Amino acid sequence: MPNTRKPNAVRLEFTRESLVQTNLSGAAFTGDWLWVAGDEACGLDRLRRLDPVGEEALRFGEARDFPLAGLLDLPGADDEEADLEGMAVADGYLWVVGSHGLKRKNAKPERSHAENAKRLAKLALDGNRRLLACLPIEHNAVGEPCVVREARDGRRAMRLDGDAQENQLSRALADDPHFGPFLSIPGKDNGFDIEGLAVDGSRLLLGLRGPVLRGWAALLEIEIEVRGERQVLATQEGGTSLRKHFLQLDGLGVRDLHFSGDDLYILAGPTMALNGDIRVFKWPKARQIIAANREPARFETCLYEAMSLPHGRGCNRAEAICALPPALSAGKPGWLVLYDAPGPDRRDGALAVFGDLLLHD
Repeated sequence: MPNTRKPNAVRLEFTRESLVQTNLSGAAFTGDWLWVAGDEACGLDRLRRLDPVGEEALRFGEARDFPLAGLLDLPGADDEEADLEGMAVADGYLWVVGSHGLKRKNAKPERSHAENAKRLAKLALDGNRRLLACLPIEHNAVGEPCVVREARDGRRAMRLDGDAQENQLSRALADDPHFGPFLSIPGKDNGFDIEGLAVDGSRLLLGLRGPVLRGWAALLEIEIEVRGERQVLATQEGGTSLRKHFLQLDGLGVRDLHFSGDDLYILAGPTMALNGDIRVFKWPKARQIIAANREPARFETCLYEAMSLPHGRGCNRAEAICALPPALSAGKPGWLVLYDAPGPDRRDGALAVFGDLLLHD
């Protein structure tokens, strides 16, 4: 019998072959279809809405993989993880962003002290981590949304210009006084770590899990333009169009972003692997404020906590948040929240995990 959950649960069913299974880090909807990303894969999964099997509010399954290697010319190896951390659907595209950060090997209990000391000193940058891309969404012959390399109307999958070591964003930040020094520090050590994405036309907001600077979290605002077959950072007099928004999130870093109308909702949690608070903050009228802003850096304190989310010890860390289409929430405003490292209470066997359906004002 399936594990029946409380009425606000959302059941996600994967297969043994699914690229994404448990460590969910990004989510977005196309109608009744749910797109999910994981931080240990180089691709996406799409799930269909299904009838519930228990008391859960929603159920999604019949997962289909979309490897990024079939959609983009990747900077790294086809099977090298992209550490995808943010997703957004806008204007017929599915946008994805990788963490852009270094990773550090962890100690293992079966290794000696000397071996673990060497592991803890080893840093690496997977070739696909510095990935920012848009993928055209196109419906197939039976009406299913798919991401494709090139759509029938000419839209093409594109990624920000760069290679396995750097892209235009990392180059623009290399000498930045706030974030340049943190590019050489692993993300989970309060180093540079993108974990949120929101899209407003050609303007993108990238939420940083780290660094958090003297308690201030940060959003990077960039603009994207297409030159021929290349996607590049838009430029303005004196350099790129990069702007910074420093947010007071009580010392937490950004885990995910989502626009709801003109308001921006921010999922926030600890920068490192800590069992700490996970909250959702609301930035009222953020879309208008950001569009009107011309300051290269600004500080925003007019945010308030919209809700606090549960977390476990070493598990159940909220990593993704997105608004549900009205048809899936009976016309009431609602959020889907998905979790990294789901604990036993959020699993049903090896292939089903549970997120939460939350209501908001």
